[in-house]
Amino acid sequence: MNLDWQVCSQARLSRDARFDGKFFIGVLTTGVYCRSICPARTCQEKNVRYFPSAAAAAEAGFRPCLRCRPECSPGTPAWLGTPNTVSRALRLISESGLEDGGVEVLAERLGVGSRHLRRLFLRHLGATPLAVAQTRRLHFAKKLIDETRLPMSQVALASGFGCVRRFNAGIRKVYKRTPTQIRRLARQTSPQAENQYFFRLGYRAPYDWDVMLKFLAARATPGVEDVDVGSYRRSISVNGSHGYFEVSLDEANVGVAVRVQFGDPRALFFIVERIRTMFDLNADWAAIARGLRSEPVLAQRIAAHPGLRVPGCWNGFELAVRAILGQQITVKGATALAGQIVKTFGQPFAAANNLTHLFPLPEVLADAKLASVGMPGARAETIRALARAVCERRISFDGVTDSDAFLTRLCEIPGIGKWTAQYVAMRALGEPDAFPSGDIGLLRALDLESSAELERRAKAWRPWRAYAAMYLWNIANGKGARERKVSGKSKSGPPDFPASTEERCNLAGSS
Repeated sequence: MNLDWQVCSQARLSRDARFDGKFFIGVLTTGVYCRSICPARTCQEKNVRYFPSAAAAAEAGFRPCLRCRPECSPGTPAWLGTPNTVSRALRLISESGLEDGGVEVLAERLGVGSRHLRRLFLRHLGATPLAVAQTRRLHFAKKLIDETRLPMSQVALASGFGCVRRFNAGIRKVYKRTPTQIRRLARQTSPQAENQYFFRLGYRAPYDWDVMLKFLAARATPGVEDVDVGSYRRSISVNGSHGYFEVSLDEANVGVAVRVQFGDPRALFFIVERIRTMFDLNADWAAIARGLRSEPVLAQRIAAHPGLRVPGCWNGFELAVRAILGQQITVKGATALAGQIVKTFGQPFAAANNLTHLFPLPEVLADAKLASVGMPGARAETIRALARAVCERRISFDGVTDSDAFLTRLCEIPGIGKWTAQYVAMRALGEPDAFPSGDIGLLRALDLESSAELERRAKAWRPWRAYAAMYLWNIANGKGARERKVSGKSKSGPPDFPASTEERCNLAGSS
């Protein structure tokens, strides 16, 4: 990734928050590296160096600033100025941190040689995959030291060091202080209940939190998810341990406040990274807006409602099941049906705030008698077929390195077509260019007749078509609300997501 030093310099001098996390500043006189928004005294240009990633700054010998805390910056979007191989590698590193066999195994999963992967990382991020993973591990350890009361032995395990000795050595080498000294310097946090943790996760403003919550609220599975008074919460299960988290807006700190209740601290890195993805916190809104403003209809919506994000999901299988449920019925109907599935087949879960169950596992739904909850036979068989494919490892929603191949396998399941696959790509894989062009709502928003016409028009929006879809769905929702008002019907709310014509025919023919 080639940095324009003039742009970096202007961003540094103005402390422009839009560039937070997109580059880092190495200060020669102090030996630290900072974010673009660091409140410290501005240095002369001759005394700074610019780096495309925190790992590159660390490799150059700079240590993280304790004042602006680089570990709290919004994540660099994986697609920003990097080829698909690097983007996919970054996604895998965020999921497992190279714990599954190192760089060689990572390269093998990506279908390239390890030397070539290292060259790509050095060219685009200024650091090797190992250095990127190590920097992420250290940053998360620093976050746990500052923001939790976990004993250092558990911080070491939770951040992936494996043992306290390696953890102490790594922190001391990078921060020139012991973990205990760093904790003394941190702001004292209020005592947390046992197995409860609090984090602040940053984003690049603006962020349309109200629209995000409305979208999630309409699709919140009863018993598993709950949206209330500006916050979202849900039950979760990781490696056999159960818990829940709650996310609310922390506008004063340009971020979200996350409260996690979970018994195994080793899962905290995974949980926090999944929440980042779920709420699209790493999105580079300025770049997205520039890419979409060429379309007049989108330009008007962007000006009126800046900061729209693509809602992700906690679990890809759960999201795919919800997409299948919503193929021929309204969002409200699909949500009610999902609640019945959870109540009948989900594992009971005792937690506060209306969280009573965990979403059923694929092993449970693979042979479940879904007709007992009032589901049509064709749709029930589609869900069972998907669950069996996941159980047999023919389909996996984690560690996807080739999204096209994944979507092809997904569409081989009867009842799943292009619309469902693209919707899953948007929300489960986090693909910024996923686009269900056959969706009726998208066609209605632009008054178009065919998906081919929409695809031609959408070429100019790449690689941000998923964000364009969110805006168009909101436009379609507004048109639908006006039409319902004229016809005397009072129904309103977030847009429905009808299946494509292909999927409707598949389901109708199987019923």
